[in-house]
Amino acid sequence: MTKITGIIIPCYNEYYRLDKKKFCNFLNQKTNYHLCFVNDGSSDNTLKMLLELREFNPKKISVIDLENNQGKATAVQTGANYLADIEHIDNIAFLDADLSTSLEEMDNLVTKLNSNPKLTMVFGSRKTEESNNIERNIARKVLSNFIGFFIQFILQLPIKDTQCGAKVFKKSIIENVYSQQFISKWLFDIEIFLRLKRHIGIKDLLSSISEEPLDSWIEVEGSKITLKDSFLIPINLLMIWFNYFKIRTHTKNASDIFNLKKNDYMVR
Repeated sequence: MTKITGIIIPCYNEYYRLDKKKFCNFLNQKTNYHLCFVNDGSSDNTLKMLLELREFNPKKISVIDLENNQGKATAVQTGANYLADIEHIDNIAFLDADLSTSLEEMDNLVTKLNSNPKLTMVFGSRKTEESNNIERNIARKVLSNFIGFFIQFILQLPIKDTQCGAKVFKKSIIENVYSQQFISKWLFDIEIFLRLKRHIGIKDLLSSISEEPLDSWIEVEGSKITLKDSFLIPINLLMIWFNYFKIRTHTKNASDIFNLKKNDYMVR
């Protein structure tokens, strides 16, 4: 039986960057995907464009509208919890709207996940020795390596690239990963690994995830991470470290922590 994968595409002011034709062509070629676009409170005509795109295939395209901009973490989390309630979807992924990692690369990650019953998560990597055709601004590469050092210190896991915006999960682990609100708008990928590490332990985690080299990855101009966000990265890392490693005296219910209510967004 064909497994269906739902792909979340968070969108914030993507009117001039989102390539509708590529998404439509992908759905024409691949019948085992459902695209879930999450409009993260865009101030341009992104929502209008997404609604027009949905008309191409209403059964295979969903559009979620967040009234206010809340950041990539909440956009992805909202999409994940929405897709988890759709019975016929088996895997849930997320991918950047600019397609710096292509839909074809995502398909490769999904194939890897479906081919191994022991795996519960597969993610792309721009930093493995096998990765090819990775185009990136030198300054961003230096900053990425600097931040990566601190990420490794926090995670204590042999993962080379936590921040690549292409990840796919089996539906069975979605609740463990996405039921709680994330601390950081942009560094939530680190929290994903920390949550899985806490839930199943290091040994089982390493045997159930796979970091796959990308054949290509292209940095697209128009990043939504502002200069202010860049300066806040060290603070965000410190907050993540403190919240995940401090001694907790009690545990809250997931429903208490995940405070994004359904009336905060609308499925179009």
